[in-house]
This record gives sequence, C-alpha cells and structure tokens, in this order.
Amino acid sequence: MAFDGITIRTLSHELKANLVDGYIRKIVQPEKEELLLAVKTPTGNRKIFFSANASLPLLYLTEDTKPALQNAPNFCMLLRKHIGGGRICEVEQITNERVVCFTIEHRDELGDRAKKYLYIEIMGRHSNIIFCDSEGTVLDAIKHVSFSTSSVREVLPGRPYFIPRQEGKLDPYAQTPDSLLERLSDSHGKLSLSLQNAYIGLSRITASEMAFRAGVDADAPTDSLTLREKEALSQSFFSLLSIADQGQERACIAFDPETNAPIEFAPFTLSMYQDKHLVSYDSVSEALSTYYGSKNLVTNIRQKSQDLRKLVSTILERNQKKFYIQQKQMENTKKMDRFKTYGTLLQIYPSEVPPQAKEVSLVDFETNEPVRIPLDPELSAIDNSKKYFEKYAKLKRTKEAVSTQLAETEKTISHLASIQNAIAIADSEADLRDIRRELYESGYTKKGSRKKERKPEKSKPLHFVTEDGFHIYVGKNNFQNDELTFKLATGGDWWFHAKQIPGSHVIVRTEGRPLPDELFVICARIAGFYSQGRESDKLEIDYVEKKHVKKPSGAVPGFVVYYTNYSMTVPPTFPEEVRPIE
Repeated sequence: MAFDGITIRTLSHELKANLVDGYIRKIVQPEKEELLLAVKTPTGNRKIFFSANASLPLLYLTEDTKPALQNAPNFCMLLRKHIGGGRICEVEQITNERVVCFTIEHRDELGDRAKKYLYIEIMGRHSNIIFCDSEGTVLDAIKHVSFSTSSVREVLPGRPYFIPRQEGKLDPYAQTPDSLLERLSDSHGKLSLSLQNAYIGLSRITASEMAFRAGVDADAPTDSLTLREKEALSQSFFSLLSIADQGQERACIAFDPETNAPIEFAPFTLSMYQDKHLVSYDSVSEALSTYYGSKNLVTNIRQKSQDLRKLVSTILERNQKKFYIQQKQMENTKKMDRFKTYGTLLQIYPSEVPPQAKEVSLVDFETNEPVRIPLDPELSAIDNSKKYFEKYAKLKRTKEAVSTQLAETEKTISHLASIQNAIAIADSEADLRDIRRELYESGYTKKGSRKKERKPEKSKPLHFVTEDGFHIYVGKNNFQNDELTFKLATGGDWWFHAKQIPGSHVIVRTEGRPLPDELFVICARIAGFYSQGRESDKLEIDYVEKKHVKKPSGAVPGFVVYYTNYSMTVPPTFPEEVRPIE
C-alpha cells in the first residue's frame, strides 16, 4: 500500500503528539534524497526519518541511526543553519493530501523569533522535501524541479510554494452522507476506482476496505449498487475515516502466511485480509518501519545476490551444454560393438572377401544372419579388419572416459541447481556469504571474498516450532544442510527432503517422543516449499530417520545418500500450524 492521505493523516497525529515542542538537535542527510532529524522533546529523544526517493518515499518515527554522507549537501547545510536548534511548534497535514508541514520556530540573524516551514511530500516519483520561509517562498528543496521537468509546478529557490490542485477531487473529511450518495450516483466503473477518483488521498486499499466493511464488492460497477448498498457504503466510508482520524484501531500489516512476507499495511485493521496473518502495531511508525524494512530486506538481498544468480546461471548453462555434448558422444559409442563384429568376421573369413571390393556380406556365426560390411577397396581383408578394431578400441576408450565425465557433469549440475535454490531462499547477507564460500571452495570461482570481517554474522537455518512443542529446522544452503543433518540432528530425529530435486534438508527434533501423524505432513510440506519444486501442485517428499542418512566420502556440501525411506505426496505450501523462532 502506498502512503495515502488517510495514512498521512493518522501519521501526522502521531508525529504531532511526539514532536511538538521538541528541539531539533541534529540534522543528518544519510543519502541524496533522505533526511534524519534528531529531536529532543519533553518526553525524551525522538528521531524522524524522511525519504523523497521516487521508488520508496517514506516518513516515520524511528529508533534507527543512519550514518551521514561524508560531505553534507547544500540542502542539509541550509537546514542546519536555519532550523538547527529550532523548536517544532506544529505538525499538520495539508487537507487530505499526502503532504505534512512542519512549522519550526527559530532565532534569525538578529536574534528575533522567526518561523520556517518544512514540507514533506509523499507523492511517488514527485516526492520532495521543500524548505520555505515564513512567507511561503521556497528557500531550497532536496530535489529541484524546473518547468523543463514539470509544467505543473516549479520547485526552485525563490518560487512560491503551492500544492497542485487535483481537479474534480474532494476532501473526504469535508463530505456529508448526502454528498457521498450524490457522487456515487454520478459515478461509473469499478467502485474502488470511483472512490479513488472522487476523493483526495484515498488509495485502492482504503477504498476496498470501505467496500469490504460495507459488504459490497469493491470490483462491482458503481452504477449497479442498490440504494441499500450505497447507504451501507456511506456508513462504512465515514466510519473508517473517523477510525483513522481518531486512531480507534491499531495499525496493521497483513503477512502472507506461507512466506511471512508483508503484503499490505494500513493505519487500521485490514479486515478484507482475514485469510492472511494480521499483525497489529502500537504506532503507524512501527508498522511502516516493519513493512518497509521487510520490503527493503527482500529488495536488498535480491540486488546483492544478482551477481551470484548470474554467475551460477552461467556456469549451470555451460555444464548443461557440456552434458548434452557428452550424451551425443555416448550415443556415438553405440557403434563400437558393430565395428568389433565387422573386424572379427573379416579376420575369420578373409578368403571370402574379393580383392578391391567396396563391401562384402558375411554370415555372423553367432546369429547365423548375413552382415553387410563396408570396405576400403585399397586395403586387404585383414587390413580392413585392423581398421575396424582400431575404431572399436577408440570408441571403447571414449565410452569409458565419457561415462565418467557424464557422471561428474551430472553431479555438477545437481550441485549448481542446489546452489540456485539456496540463492532463491537466502534472506541475509550471511546466507549469501556462505554461498560465495561454497562456490569458491567448489572451484567455481577463482577468488574468495577479499572483505575481512572481525566477527562475521553467522548464517542461521530457519527454525520453527509447532503447537505441540516440536522444533523444526530448515537449511537455507548446503553448509546449513550438512550442519543440521550431521551435527544438530540425532539418530532418532526425522529427516525430510523433496524427492530427486534440489531443496532444503528439514529436520524435526523428536527428543524421544513419537511424532504425531499430522507432523509428518507438516514437515513434508515445509520440505516441498523450500525446494526447487515449490511451484508444483503436488510434490513427492522422502522422509527417513536421520540415522539412515549418510554422506559419501568426498561428496560436495549438502549431498547425502539413503537406501531405505518412506515417501508421501503433498502440496508444497507452507503450513499455518508452525510459527517461526528468531
């Protein structure tokens, strides 16, 4: 959910309660389009984070500290000069726009009290942080916008500050039930979209939640609603506005129960996501920090693993081509037995071969069937025989060599596929570091990391617990798989793995207790979910007591063998019956 006017309204109340009468003691610009203000308030120190980044504009209270840029930009220096030590005397939202204005009182060059305004605009690619004087004139902005960039508004020093009007849109907080019903009667198209287009600061999620609470389909055509449905929607509309304005419901994030990834956030309960895992937060800032922190983690890990994904994909593709060529070579060796037969028959029946013949038909003494043998007319029968034996010997040597090469290439492909799976489920830099180390130690890369850390973060496997208190561990890479299977697990613990495809080792600790039948299914589903077959509808999972799992001498990380096991077919979906443990 992007920041909408409803979220900004709730957040502005929170900022007002925490920051008004606080003094700005530090201004830091961690990135080109970010600001971090440390504020000393009567109730303690607070930090507020601003970002005008086009892809991720943000505004919330935070406990985190970000290092400043080595050389403070001009915008940061200007703020330090004018409002460093200033008092925040007001925080307010402009109508229901995605704009928050901080009114800051400070002493000017003559020592007199003066006011400045800091506008935070959370508007997607048009997001900005704009600093104005008491007359509303722009002193500077974190992003300059000229008419060559935007014909709607210039944001440059000396220009007057204003918010572009949204033609045809109304402030939802200035409406009445009658005006809402009248607007709905004049609207067409999808209901959620009609509400978005009619009112300032209303996002798709807020509009959909209003429809859900009214018992109306958010995708239904607006002009198809009955009077009763419109009245229910009107009640839901004003009720949710009041709830957000008064903070009557806690901020909420809807998480995917399978992946635990955040789906949406809101400053109210997301009732329409009742089938998801809903978590409530004491403040909007906490919800925003958690939501975007999780999103950033996924984005950052994906960006940081891009080189790994490309490297492994390239090496895997190269080995798959090699495997194809080796299979062709093996296919060609099927001729060798025929060449041996030709050589043998020519050696036994040389007298039956006419001089300078291009071919001859001889009876195979084993099958009593005639065999047509091509000949080199320049050679005798015995010399033709020697030539065929030479071809036979060469193909035999080729078969022996290629058989070994095929087995090695197949192992390499399987190993690389397991590394690909590890990259797909990696969720920390420590996981990526393990993968880089495995690539280096396996000879896929020539150089290891030159970065040396005194105490590098240890890569940890996933850890879940069931309602019955059984602990389940999931390896996220091959090093973790080995550690779980051969160091953590004991002989009586159970081991799960997707059948014949790359995937995580899943261990459930028994601690001497028998496993309930449903727990076998839960662990099998987890093994399927953290495997390369997670997109399948059904997946076959092998499971066996850990004491039957062995590691061959010299095998690559994560490779094991077992000769007795059980199997079951399950959907590779993450079970709701377990909860993660950090």
